[in-house]
Amino acid sequence: MDTHCHLDFPEFDQDREEVIQRAKDEGVGYIINIGSSLKSSTRGVELAQEYDFIYASVGVHPHDADGYGKKEEAAIRELAESEKVVAIGETGLDYYRNYSKAENQMALFLSLIKLTKDFALPLVIHTREAREDTLKVLKESMPVKAVVHCFSGDENFLKECLSLGFYISFTCNITYRKADNLRNLVKLVPLDRLLLETDAPYLSPDIFRGRRNEPAYVKYLAEEVARIKGLGLDEVAAATTANATKFFNIK
Repeated sequence: MDTHCHLDFPEFDQDREEVIQRAKDEGVGYIINIGSSLKSSTRGVELAQEYDFIYASVGVHPHDADGYGKKEEAAIRELAESEKVVAIGETGLDYYRNYSKAENQMALFLSLIKLTKDFALPLVIHTREAREDTLKVLKESMPVKAVVHCFSGDENFLKECLSLGFYISFTCNITYRKADNLRNLVKLVPLDRLLLETDAPYLSPDIFRGRRNEPAYVKYLAEEVARIKGLGLDEVAAATTANATKFFNIK
């Protein structure tokens, strides 16, 4: 199961149907298309309605926080009512790029956390160079059911997230030769709290590095997790799929 990708992005405009079919052919049981803007979230819901094994999360990335207001909030709220929307996000704080003002990122983050509570949906968190503020907001907002996507923090941040009951999601960048730190973190995450994602079209597995990522490549991630944890591929695939269907409440 690919719990986080962006099939609505223009990188897939030329061959989206073929990409989706390849994922199905490779045994990817479910795909969660993650919204990163109002436009992206709208298209994600449309994709989920077109394909029975695709679901959607609706949200606004912190990069776009400066353009988020009451109108956008109302539109995301309306999208969240769609039958195949299973989460809110991605959203959070990104102080690495700082494409939007920190105070606007915070306002957006709080707005979408409120949405998770209003709709009883889980939250997909993006955080980069903003661990302290992210944890502060989330601790003050508990209870929150959340996954930290594309995990890249340190061991202390990981332990804090696990202590709050959050799920941890890794991407194909754990296959990179210089990713020993990430691989060490994979070892520390209990199997029952682990999710797999491609973040396609980004972060392709090492053997495809420099090329577009796609949901079918989640198998390379599962193979690496199995190797790191000394488990069978089938065990990792079954456990992470069970985690994801539970987290996203997919029946």
